[in-house]
Amino acid sequence: MQGTYRKLGDLPLVIPVFPLDGVLLLPGGQLPLNIFEPRYLNMLDDAMSGERIIGMVQTRPHQAPDLQTPALAPVGCAGRVTSFAETSDGRYLITLTGVCRFRTGEELPVRTPYRQVRADFAPFEPDLREEQSGARTAADIDRLLSALRRYLDHRGLAIDWGDAESAPSDALINSLAMALPFDPLEKQALLEAETIFERKATLTALLEIDAAAGDDDEPTSIQ
Repeated sequence: MQGTYRKLGDLPLVIPVFPLDGVLLLPGGQLPLNIFEPRYLNMLDDAMSGERIIGMVQTRPHQAPDLQTPALAPVGCAGRVTSFAETSDGRYLITLTGVCRFRTGEELPVRTPYRQVRADFAPFEPDLREEQSGARTAADIDRLLSALRRYLDHRGLAIDWGDAESAPSDALINSLAMALPFDPLEKQALLEAETIFERKATLTALLEIDAAAGDDDEPTSIQ
């Protein structure tokens, strides 16, 4: 998953970024993407000839709109292209595997059509180490699963419960955080959760809040 990236020095100092609101990549997670916009096709060409690293990042809400260069969120996640295919109509179908989160530093004045930033990986160095999952009580995961059942019923969604109940808890938490249709602010809260335990708590809270909301209520976000 993290591959050969075992220490901060293995990571590039400057990375291209793909701003995409509502999309979440987490370390070890796999994100399929359909790339068709010319500037991001250019980005993939350059990435594939180099480090194969791309930073997924959202934009900052509640700021003056700039369709060309919206302000970037403070934290993103770098992923490595681990699957690549080209379609007959010129699109790229790729899979990004999450490597490490980063703080978005200085944006460089580049000539490329895509954006590049200095990525500060230091605050998230633990992402590069395999998680050593400690013992978890049944009640911990049971509360998450109970909240998930109510959330899915409320949303009219379904999952394979056999897979969910047998999956390692870390993998389940991260896959749900990436896959469920939370709004961008909620996705950002899940990304910025410092540990897997904090992410589980945030995820459980989001599921419980949504399930408790009436059908006519507006979606609730964590600020």
